[in-house]
Amino acid sequence: MKIVIPVDEKDIKTDVCEALGRAPYYLVYDTGTEEAEFVDNSAAISAGGAGIKAAQIIVDTKADILLTPRCGENAANVLKAAGIKIYKTIDASVKENIDAFIAGELPLLDEIHGGFHGHGRGRRRI
Repeated sequence: MKIVIPVDEKDIKTDVCEALGRAPYYLVYDTGTEEAEFVDNSAAISAGGAGIKAAQIIVDTKADILLTPRCGENAANVLKAAGIKIYKTIDASVKENIDAFIAGELPLLDEIHGGFHGHGRGRRRI
């Protein structure tokens, strides 16, 4: 089984990145081989639509599971259509989150937000 987690650094001991679509990297962890690799998130610098682009990158890793603190609706729709289950992370390192998932201690992420539309475009709200 392949688990994907958004991360700020290419280090399994790092914390989980709060922003799925804008995370610099994704850790892809194979529970069968216990091997980890990092994938660059080219969507992180997108002016818009980062969530959908990031979700497609995750789908392309052939992931079964996504561990993340939050997920936007558009990204969630892409991930769910690909059969990827989304679980909510705990406030701990990536490695601790992987261990918690394997132990069955992480809940499914059921709080999908509407997304941060316009993020990165310099829009002002009045």
